[in-house]
Amino acid sequence: MDALDAAYARLVARWQGRRIATRDELSAALADYRVRFAYNSGNIENPALTYHDTRDVFEEGRVRGYSGDPRTLFEIQNLKECHELILDAFATRRPLDEGLVLEVHRTLTQGTYGERRWRAGERPGTYKRGACVVGAGDVGALPDEVPGEMEALLREVASAPAGSALTLAAYFHAVLENIHPFADGNGRVGRGLMNYLLLVRDHPPVIVFEADRLAYYGAMEAWDAERDLDPLRSFLKAEAVRTWA
Repeated sequence: MDALDAAYARLVARWQGRRIATRDELSAALADYRVRFAYNSGNIENPALTYHDTRDVFEEGRVRGYSGDPRTLFEIQNLKECHELILDAFATRRPLDEGLVLEVHRTLTQGTYGERRWRAGERPGTYKRGACVVGAGDVGALPDEVPGEMEALLREVASAPAGSALTLAAYFHAVLENIHPFADGNGRVGRGLMNYLLLVRDHPPVIVFEADRLAYYGAMEAWDAERDLDPLRSFLKAEAVRTWA
């Protein structure tokens, strides 16, 4: 076992030693994490989103003297509401099915779709209706392929053995981003639900730090290009250790 594996194993043991079973217990465990996760996850796609604005929305419900794009404030509020949704889902150990995926997407993107997407028929909480460019010219799954590919992914997750939670979470995130089922918000949905998979399997959630976005993109590209999950799994281990250091 190398140093990273050992550090991650210790982290998981500490987390499991807390025996988190209820919504209130999880909420307390994530009291500091929630703002840091929301800021980093939101900032990866929207650099205008700041830590201070995120903290103010989460802790005070408002931002003083804000003069930026209102969409950014919607995105922060949506991240806050999605955190509560994940806590509710954890309380009942809600299965990760299409209903939860679409509800998370609707929560994260409500009020943020611009006029161009709206005219094209795109809506929060629904799969994409048009092709969206992903990475170096790839469009992900075509719109009529998305429901079937998502059904297959969710079936795989539901039938996965109780083995490595991190491997399952990494696989889910990589495949979801490869499918790219939504017109917008795919990364935020993927990171949020990846962590939900970890939480319901009694593993600590992970912050993908915005400063590490290039390494993150590279790990995701390894899956897209070669179906190699090891870079993403190792990246998430390192980010988890950093998250809870």
